[in-house]
Amino acid sequence: MSLDDHQLAAQLATEAGDLLLAVRKQLTAEDAPPSVLKAEGDRQAHELLMRRLAEERPDDAVLSEEGKDNLARLDAERTWIVDPLDGTREFSEVPRTDWAVHVALVIDEEPVAGAVALPGLGFTLHTGDAPALPASGTPTPRIIVSRSRPPVAALRLAEALEADLVEMGSAGAKAMAVVRSECEIYAHSGGQYEWDSCAPVAVAAAAGCHVSRIDGSPLRYNQRNVYLPDLLICRPELADAALTALASFER
Repeated sequence: MSLDDHQLAAQLATEAGDLLLAVRKQLTAEDAPPSVLKAEGDRQAHELLMRRLAEERPDDAVLSEEGKDNLARLDAERTWIVDPLDGTREFSEVPRTDWAVHVALVIDEEPVAGAVALPGLGFTLHTGDAPALPASGTPTPRIIVSRSRPPVAALRLAEALEADLVEMGSAGAKAMAVVRSECEIYAHSGGQYEWDSCAPVAVAAAAGCHVSRIDGSPLRYNQRNVYLPDLLICRPELADAALTALASFER
């Protein structure tokens, strides 16, 4: 029986994640340097996803971080957007778990199916069975940021909302931390590409999170220019406060 798009996204993200765990184990045993882990992880996961999508959805277009961009995707009805290894740095720093695999399907500029595998944690979150957003267990909002380069907007937002900062690597891991109620807000203003956020946005929206640009406008995918300057993923009850604060920074 063929898989539907939600199931396929989950299956492929999981397969790529399993491959990455094996690559990491083998190269670590060989004392390979971090640069080799990054390069081999990217390459092998990309090749797996491209091969499997060609098998399962041969008529669909694909945009991958690791592949050459074919602009024919702009005329395609269905385009898969994938990040074979989100968080190469974290992947290379064994035994860190805050790295991910992203697989999403876009139709009419919107992600309609997606999956984020967190192989180091042993599970995949996807739109076909998105977890209901758990209740937040803290009265103080937590904003998740990069440990190495937290964006200015997130730092100012934390001050405005009197929120705590939580550090984590990889865009997918950060977004899924909101879905899993490990934090309440993920606001990024440092620029990303479509493959960095497409699958996380699909899963977060399916789980009931607010997802948008930081000015509140919709996130649009499969664009000619795949650069996305910013995004906001947060609990719905905090969206108005977060957007109001973020808007005030632009005045």
